[in-house]
Amino acid sequence: MRRPDHAASATSGTRLGTAVMARLDILAGLTDEPGLLTRLFLSPAHAAAARQVGAWMEEAGMRVTFDAAGTVVGRYEGDRPGAPALLLGSHIDTVRDAGRYDGTLGVVTAIAAVAALHEAGLRMPFAVEVLAFGDEEGVRFPVTLTGSRALAGRFEPAALDCQDGDGISLRDALTKFGLDPEGVGRLARAPADVLGYLEVHIEQGPVLEAEDLPVGIVTAIAGAARYSVVVEGAAGHAGTVPMGLRRDAAAAAAEMILAVEAVARADADLVATVGTVEVPRGAVNVIAAQTRFTIDIRSPDNAARARALADLFARFDAIAARRGVSYAKNSFYEAPAVACAPGLVAAIEAGAGRLGIRSRRLPSGAGHDGLALAALCPIGMIFVRCAGGISHSPREAITVEDADIAARLLVDLLHHLDPAAC
Repeated sequence: MRRPDHAASATSGTRLGTAVMARLDILAGLTDEPGLLTRLFLSPAHAAAARQVGAWMEEAGMRVTFDAAGTVVGRYEGDRPGAPALLLGSHIDTVRDAGRYDGTLGVVTAIAAVAALHEAGLRMPFAVEVLAFGDEEGVRFPVTLTGSRALAGRFEPAALDCQDGDGISLRDALTKFGLDPEGVGRLARAPADVLGYLEVHIEQGPVLEAEDLPVGIVTAIAGAARYSVVVEGAAGHAGTVPMGLRRDAAAAAAEMILAVEAVARADADLVATVGTVEVPRGAVNVIAAQTRFTIDIRSPDNAARARALADLFARFDAIAARRGVSYAKNSFYEAPAVACAPGLVAAIEAGAGRLGIRSRRLPSGAGHDGLALAALCPIGMIFVRCAGGISHSPREAITVEDADIAARLLVDLLHHLDPAAC
């Protein structure tokens, strides 16, 4: 990946970036699976990472607490006690066999920014809180965004009874972690106490690298819908049923999957993925009686996503009728898109200008804690270029120069942010 050559970087070196990258290396060693980076919510590795992050927060002058949802909260008071807080941060849980920057970059960069204020003896006209969430990825339990949903007052108490693959409930896991499960529902913040939420995150896409930019300004977080689809046909002998008389569930599903791709390709604001395909009880010499697949469709425009789904299922109807099969769809996840606050977008853009960086606005196709926190406060995001756009992989990579620019941009924002603009 080509390294940026900005005047701002040349004059200050990469002190902040070097410190950020060193801490990310430390966190990458805290894993549930030796040899891989896997850190699941409420696991021993999560506990170790939370303790380490809390220690760094204390070094940066913050008062540290652990809330009932497992979020590490570091508060740096403003120029008057009890001032509304600007929330910074991200998550410290990972997918299995993860990269070392997804989530943790935002936590460590936020701590570095607050440390810079503390070292200079500065207090802002607002408090700063750094949040290290523990359940953004949703890998261990069939829930996600537990910590951010709780702060936004959107946590569903029924989620405490959901279980992981070993039959351990979220309630029991929280208790074993030393937390009060019943306290999760009491974590909701008052909107008057929060200015906004700002997150630094790797792009998880190739746009910034393609345009040779170290950082980008997120305009919206895409909404997503997920469906499971079951196609029912009729089993038959592979050698004796003529092609024109078949009710082949696999062939029908294949055409439906291509329809998913076609609908998404027709709109630049859409992406759609069929991530799993299954032919239950399938055999090499049997016409498929049933096929199952999943759909994930995303857009930063809720109306565009709704139109695409209507178009898609109309195509499915036609395919099923023509091929003599039936299908059933089940929606198992729905999250509306949220727009980043214009005031925070403008503040990030102004900060980029002060650092001599060309501004680039772009949406986030991945979900983040901001999806939940948007119900509480204005949100903003800074993307950091990552090599090849690769994420959720050990091949995830950023440069120390880009980490430094992101950290200095966040420090600049804290210096210049007008609370009234949030």
